[in-house]
Amino acid sequence: MTEQQREALRADVERIMTEAGVLANRSLIRRIVHTGVGLGEDGTDRLNLKIASAALAEMRDAFRLFQPYADVPKVTVFGSARTQQDDPLYDQARSVAEVLAERGWMVVTGAGPGIMQAAAEGAGEKMALGVSIRLPFEEKPSAVVADETHSVEMKYFFTRKLMLVKESTGFICLPGGFGTLDEMFELLTLQQTGKAEPMPIVLLDEPGGTFWRNLEHFVLETLVPAGVISPDDFDRVLVTDSAADAVAEISVFWKNKDSLRWLYDVLVLRLKNRPTADEVAQLNKQFTSVIAAGRIELVDALPQEVSDNDRVELPRLALQLGQREVGGLYLLIDAINALPSAD
Repeated sequence: MTEQQREALRADVERIMTEAGVLANRSLIRRIVHTGVGLGEDGTDRLNLKIASAALAEMRDAFRLFQPYADVPKVTVFGSARTQQDDPLYDQARSVAEVLAERGWMVVTGAGPGIMQAAAEGAGEKMALGVSIRLPFEEKPSAVVADETHSVEMKYFFTRKLMLVKESTGFICLPGGFGTLDEMFELLTLQQTGKAEPMPIVLLDEPGGTFWRNLEHFVLETLVPAGVISPDDFDRVLVTDSAADAVAEISVFWKNKDSLRWLYDVLVLRLKNRPTADEVAQLNKQFTSVIAAGRIELVDALPQEVSDNDRVELPRLALQLGQREVGGLYLLIDAINALPSAD
């Protein structure tokens, strides 16, 4: 393609966006269009084009599903599709979802049977959202979330997992097989690597159950001594057999923490309540080991946050977090939520 042809293409793309009424985020839409054309220029084979096309279409469908509920807190519940209705785990999933829905949380599931069905039943039709997967066996959309306004169906596991994780601010995993473990370990990986904002993760078992305790033993007795994870990496996870404790973990995590943002090597924690100078001093004393340099400081919105109008009205703490101190960050967030000023 000559430069003259490229210029004509750019003009056509601008015209099409204008005619379609695309006014916001034009640079990103422009990039998507040009990437699609680039795939054609590259001679990308048909199978790869089908994957790219289907993935983008599925993400669009999912974005449209979640958009009306952008301001509603959501918790994703993972678990086995094979769990039967007379299993104590079924009751656990249903009860924890019911309480969270009563407290204003929407419950997101994979829209299948088993634990997913139980959580959807607990949340109720208005508070349940489903992201189902097309499979030749086992999984069918839950009747509770089968309505097209509350569910979306996907072909690929990777797009489905993206949406189950992206939209929620809390996660509850009940015992399950390969799929459940895959989802749970991806959550932990995203948290460990800092690719996702810290969120509460609960591994919920039946009363007296040992499924997740056995995993905890493996982590602490095998993975930590082997040096493949940090000693505090599992601190971010609550292992419990209590539905009440699971609800409390999800709710309390957001008691004082609003959000966070990385600005180069500075981590900014935005809070709902302004801590006192004495409280900040206590945090510095308690969390010296997780700070790479300097101190935890109570600051106003930083210039880039002001420029982006990013939660500028909130009080915030700024610090330089030590490398691989994500587990320590969770403990810091717990301490911030426990401050007297948070009440």
